[in-house]
Amino acid sequence: MHCEIRALRDFYASPLGGFAAVSITRALTAVWEPSASERFVGIGYPTPWLDRFSPDAERTLCFMPAGQGAVAWPSEQNSATALVFDEELPLADSSVDRLLYIHALEHSENPRETLTEAWRVLSPGGRVVAVVPSRRGLWARFEHTPFGTGRPFSEGQLSRLLEDSNLTVTHRVEALHFPPLRRRMGLRFAGTLERMGRRLWPVFAGVRIVVAEKRLYQGLPVAERASRRVFQPVLQPAGALSRHLRSLDMDSRAG
Repeated sequence: MHCEIRALRDFYASPLGGFAAVSITRALTAVWEPSASERFVGIGYPTPWLDRFSPDAERTLCFMPAGQGAVAWPSEQNSATALVFDEELPLADSSVDRLLYIHALEHSENPRETLTEAWRVLSPGGRVVAVVPSRRGLWARFEHTPFGTGRPFSEGQLSRLLEDSNLTVTHRVEALHFPPLRRRMGLRFAGTLERMGRRLWPVFAGVRIVVAEKRLYQGLPVAERASRRVFQPVLQPAGALSRHLRSLDMDSRAG
């Protein structure tokens, strides 16, 4: 089950969420190769990082899962956000150059199918950047952060998942080396603990970040299937339309 959009937004508006965003940004910057001509899509809840990396791209889209909900991005321009199903992206084959998954894979109903869809929409040599909770880290053990929900991954699990989806891992890095402290007093030491953690206990980092490149020398069998999901407007209660039609039918018979 996906995190609810308000919980994600409130977390990154908090002091702890601010420190988390900085830590992940620093790790992403270390493996991010800017390209002015690339088409970039963030999937999950990528908004804390889109403003940082979108200026390097030709165009940027923000896709948020239907089970999570969405907020508009960017805030002061025409919205580039869409509500999607992560295993059925509304994109043509080979149409994007980089996909950033964050708060996405750990909540996916079928991560292998999600990454197979990523392979389909990536251009030749395109890259997936996956940010997931680490099974060894403290952050996956506390539910007061979004990283404490969903399915955490070990390094081997994430690498095998990507390799099985025809994606070759090229870079690995970690973030969130400080504990998920709630009190503002404890967060005074978050920066120091983060620097120490990168040197002394990197295997216990809160998230794993893996970059993987699309392989072309091996084909993936793709079975054509009808979409299993549909959007339903939340402003119309279930059954309201059918009850209305029945009442109209009864009125017509009475007349």
